[in-house]
Amino acid sequence: MDTIRIALVDDHALFRNGLKLLLDNTNNLKVVTEAANGKEFVDRLTPDNAPDVVLMDISMPMMNGIEATREAIRIAPQMKIIALSMFGEEEYYYEMINAGAKGFLLKNSDIADVLNAIEQVVAGNSFFSQDILYNVIRKFQPHKEPDTSDANFSKRELQVLKEICKGLSNQEIADSLFISKRTVDKHRSNLLSKTNSKNTANLIMYAIKNKIISV
Repeated sequence: MDTIRIALVDDHALFRNGLKLLLDNTNNLKVVTEAANGKEFVDRLTPDNAPDVVLMDISMPMMNGIEATREAIRIAPQMKIIALSMFGEEEYYYEMINAGAKGFLLKNSDIADVLNAIEQVVAGNSFFSQDILYNVIRKFQPHKEPDTSDANFSKRELQVLKEICKGLSNQEIADSLFISKRTVDKHRSNLLSKTNSKNTANLIMYAIKNKIISV
């Protein structure tokens, strides 16, 4: 397997150093660049030197993670950006998704979650840590009943949506529901269309906002 090139963008040097040590000691991962804020990262970024995955803090001086993600994706659209979040930053998640983020991790996550997030986004999936899902679900419309009338989901589409929100791949969903991967592909496409979601991360946030999933 080719080495996955990682960038760390966070204004806390101690946090970056600790995470770099853990990642560099993992097979097939290499931290190739670090930056203390979004501007520093974007100023050095070119299409030719872009890393495969960026672990991007949301709250930073000079240029925050939302602005940096938007600009970085403009420069190198192929990059996968994972937002690093603290508790209480749920209000920024929609903006990060719209900017192009593919995953969300709490900054106190176990290294196993970090590695899983990297693996998922490299594979083309989105990733939300379970703690983030739980906190966002509690924050958004906590007393609202599931509202699926506008989207007119079928029973099977709802089943697929719930599995997507668990972070499962299309093949894993197919195995779980005893249907073909091609059928899951079609359901995922329908879900994106019915919810006007640009990507899987948008779809997950739709499910959270409308209380379709629970953790």
